[in-house]
Amino acid sequence: MTGASRGVGRGVAISLGAAGYTVFATARKIAGAFLPESIVPIPCDHLDDSQTAAAVARAASASGTIDVLVNSAWGGYERMVEDGQFTWSRPFWEQPLHRWTGMMDAGVRAAFVTSAFAARSMVAAGLGPIVNISFWPAQKYIGNVLYGIAKAATDKMTRDMAIELLPRGVTVVSLYPGLVRTEAVLEAAKGGWLDLSNSESPEFIGRVIAAMADAPELASYSGRAVVAAEFAQRLDIADIDGRRPKPLTLDTV
Repeated sequence: MTGASRGVGRGVAISLGAAGYTVFATARKIAGAFLPESIVPIPCDHLDDSQTAAAVARAASASGTIDVLVNSAWGGYERMVEDGQFTWSRPFWEQPLHRWTGMMDAGVRAAFVTSAFAARSMVAAGLGPIVNISFWPAQKYIGNVLYGIAKAATDKMTRDMAIELLPRGVTVVSLYPGLVRTEAVLEAAKGGWLDLSNSESPEFIGRVIAAMADAPELASYSGRAVVAAEFAQRLDIADIDGRRPKPLTLDTV
């Protein structure tokens, strides 16, 4: 479980732990994250391939294999508001260049490298899935140019990984949350820039992943983009507050 110190990653780690998984949670600042004691924290900067390799090796060695990999490391929502201004939605020529590192290096590349190391164990055991957290900007302009590039790359990576992994018994999917009440999103919402009326908790995404990993039809989703709230409707999965978020579509997102 990458990027588990906050946001979607932290919520997924909590929900997978509650579902009975032994969760190995990575992040640069994982030691300071508020996580249940059952979750094993592994400090890891996913911009450093050697740290990623060591984290995956530790998880595989402790468990014998890796049953589920969730790639949630992502720096794209950091510093959405800078000097009192919501810079995240500015045109590409006005974007701070740190967003490339946050979205592409700490996001897409981190997911690729982690998957490459984890797949060695998963292929040997014929286990999966690999879940890459993605979103609708892969298919539609939302927010800014870099956002679309990163999510389109994630979905393409998922599709092509599936071609190589599925014959070996490993499923890989891109999972689309809705608007998730992460720390960064809640901060941006204070300024009135975001409507949270149909939002999801970070733990909701983890509940969906836990159900997905046990779904008999999981292989049929391999290589596909799956909308978390839509999958939740099929299996009657509620959010932690009992609500059932309405799935976003290409038209409504």
